[in-house]
Amino acid sequence: MPNSTPAPDERQIEQLERDFAAASGMAFAKAYDQAIQAGLSVLVSKNGAIYEVFPDGRRELVKKIAPPIPTQPGLKIKFQ
Repeated sequence: MPNSTPAPDERQIEQLERDFAAASGMAFAKAYDQAIQAGLSVLVSKNGAIYEVFPDGRRELVKKIAPPIPTQPGLKIKFQ
């Protein structure tokens, strides 16, 4: 049976793109909480470093990394 749902128009696509950051943030927060509640550790990046966070709240430095690069929404970067 063919899909009868019409393809999203440009306005709907733009709305989905605007909502994506918040939706992905909520999904990552939920996964983080579920892992900690299950007794697992998680890796997080903060202030130019990667930390392992344990269920008891302890954090251990894993590695120093380059800090994030701030960007503006809609910025297009061309890779060569």
